[in-house]
Amino acid sequence: MFTINRRITLGLLAALGLTLPLGVTAARAQAVKEIRIDWATYNPVSLVLKDKGLLEEEFKKDGISIRWVQSAGSNKALEFLNAGSLDFGSTAGAAALVGKINGNPIQSIYVYSRPEWTALVTKGDSAIKTVADLKGKRVAVTRGTDPHIFLVRALAESKLTEKDVKLVLLQHADGRLALERGDVEAWAGLDPIMASAEIEGGARLFYRKPEANTWGVLNVREEFAAANPEIVKRVLKVYEQARKASLANPADLTKTLVAATKLPDAVIARQLERTELTHGPIGKPQADSILAAGLALQEAGVIESGVDVKASVAALIEPKYLPSTTQ
Repeated sequence: MFTINRRITLGLLAALGLTLPLGVTAARAQAVKEIRIDWATYNPVSLVLKDKGLLEEEFKKDGISIRWVQSAGSNKALEFLNAGSLDFGSTAGAAALVGKINGNPIQSIYVYSRPEWTALVTKGDSAIKTVADLKGKRVAVTRGTDPHIFLVRALAESKLTEKDVKLVLLQHADGRLALERGDVEAWAGLDPIMASAEIEGGARLFYRKPEANTWGVLNVREEFAAANPEIVKRVLKVYEQARKASLANPADLTKTLVAATKLPDAVIARQLERTELTHGPIGKPQADSILAAGLALQEAGVIESGVDVKASVAALIEPKYLPSTTQ
């Protein structure tokens, strides 16, 4: 019966000169039984959402379960989204843009933070004082993340490129360990691991530029959103509840982060000092920040010269799923 109906539907669409996006027909034909969403230590709101079971409560009456998947960095969240093993994933805005340009079918639909979550880090007793001092040095970085993009932009400002340093590609936690062991001279850090390196390991942030940190954004797979727009809206409604709860109860937020990361209160306090949670809607401020990062990456040769970065940003950001109370 499904085959006949599907053929009729596609035939009518063809007669009208219309098509459905690839995969949407099949997605609509089967009711959603599970929502796959990530949590990440760089996204405090996701931890509150998970800890309080807010999504589970929202979708219980629909018989929809929630599967939580940890993202160790924007690169992992994008990898999971591209593979279809996540429906929603949290990344940095610039990382989402690079993913989109590279063919990852996602939309950025919500802001979970405005952070200063990355800086360039070295040992406390290191001779490195400026970005220019990195020439010829080994630098740990997680490719495809905001710290990587931050590093590329910092190098460009000092008239250097990735070819002028020796990149050591590691996930964030391993980058910190490599710095402490002396395997690298610097590291493009990410909180809360970076805050831990500062407070517990005596690391020094030798280059900071808060405005070059792009927004923390929640992304959705385009196919999932097209097939389930009401579910996406409900997820964002609950995300807003978690964000507002995080703002209203900073002690609970700290407790949740400490429990999830196993890091001391002082480390989490340092992370939260650099993490603004007063946003939710996504729109022009995020587009402007992400565009600036994209153009800088294009100038540095990371994004090909023929790419229309502005059009890519416009295709990435989609505010229509936001709850009306946030717009």
